[in-house]
Formats: sequence, C-alpha cells, structure tokens
Amino acid sequence: MPEFKSENNFERGWSSRLLASLLLGGQILVRLLRGKTSYSKIIEHMVTVGPGSLYPVILVIGAAGMIFTIQTARELSRFGAVSAVGGAFAVAFCRELAPVLTASIVAGQVGCAYAAEIGAMKVNEQLDALYMLKTDPIDYLVIPRVVACCLMLPVLSVLGLVVGLGGGVFAATTFYKLPANIFLDSVRSFLVPWDLVSLVLKSLVFGAIVGVIGCSWGLTTSGGVKGVGASATGAVVTSWVGIFIVDIFLTLILFEELPVSL
Repeated sequence: MPEFKSENNFERGWSSRLLASLLLGGQILVRLLRGKTSYSKIIEHMVTVGPGSLYPVILVIGAAGMIFTIQTARELSRFGAVSAVGGAFAVAFCRELAPVLTASIVAGQVGCAYAAEIGAMKVNEQLDALYMLKTDPIDYLVIPRVVACCLMLPVLSVLGLVVGLGGGVFAATTFYKLPANIFLDSVRSFLVPWDLVSLVLKSLVFGAIVGVIGCSWGLTTSGGVKGVGASATGAVVTSWVGIFIVDIFLTLILFEELPVSL
C-alpha cells in the first residue's frame, strides 16, 4: 500500500511539473515578444550549448552515419541498388536522425545542466535573493538559456548532418567500395531544399523543448541535494519524451501527411 501511494505522488508531481513547463513556455514567448531579454547572457549560454556539445555531437552522429550506411547498403546490395544508399541516407538523416540525435545529446548535456544549476539555486534560496534584488529569475536565468538552445541546436544539427554525411561516405567507400561521387550524386538527387528547412525548424522546436523543460524542472526543484539530482534526471527523460512526441506531429505537418479529415 505505501508503494502505491508513492507512485501516485510521483505521477501527480510529474504532471504538475509538466504543466508548469507549459506555463513557463508561454511566459517566455510573451516576454520575448515584449523584448525582455539580455543579449550578453544569451551569448554566454550559446557558448555552453554550442562548443560545449560539439564533441559528443560529432562522435555520436558520425558513428550513426557509418552504422546507418552499413546497414542500408547491406540490404540494398541484395537488390543491386547499392548506388541508391546515399539517397536513403540523405532522406533519413536530414529529416529525422540529425535533428533528433542532436537534440537528445543536447538534452542529456545541456538540459541536465540547466536543471541542476537552477535547482541548486532554488534549494539554496538564491532565487529568493534575486527577488529581493527585484530581478525576475525568468528574465535573468531562463530566457537567455532557452534562446541559446533555440539558436544553437539548428547549427549543431546542420553540422551533425555534414559529419554524418562524411561518416556515410567513409563507410560506403571503405566497406562496399562505392565511389564517393556516386554516393554524393545519390544524395543530391534525393535531397530537396525543404528537407533542410525541416531540419532547421525541427531543431528550433527541439531546442525550445530542451531549454524550457530543463529550466522548469530546475525552478520546481525541492528536497535539497537529492531533489537537484532528481530534477536533472527528470529533465533529461522528459525532454526525450517531448522530443519524440513532438517529432511525430512535426513530421506529419512538415511533410503533408496529415489525414484529410484533420
């Protein structure tokens, strides 16, 4: 019986914090429209999000590009269509893998850090000190972090696409002796400008999800040091769930596959 009560409390706590994240996102949008932001703080956090996440993005997406190419080329070679592996790679990576993988990496590194930093300030009553100084934590702490995520995640995703493409070319030429020019010609024939636009749009939305959830989980932290750790973990998991759920709707909208009845 006590275990059931604890689980029920956890579900209520998670749902209330998710609602707080949605409300926080609305506040951020309103304040941005009113021009309330600190550009110096945005640049500072852009450095954290961009260069700070660069190496994990390069390593993970480069490896993912090689793995995807190896698996795809293996299947296409059975039908004598290995020359089309570049096109399959371009569509899958540009539309889905590059933005989703990059956002997941940033959520694990940056979103977790946001939740821990702001959560530590919350339990140490530093947020109360900001209120005493007539400084709104949302304007001072949250908005620069969220804007930095929104600006840098598209840059990282485009860079990840290039790195993944390099990994795909390397795997195709090394393991399947497919000339690089054939691979790249297939990429150019399948890839259209709208795919790159969708990459940027998805990354922008994913950046907002990571920033808002990370900051919101930090602002709603309670329970001392243990609560800070729980907030950091919860922010990462919730960001991942949000990224994949939102990606479903973005894919339907951006590629015009919504049912006519909708």
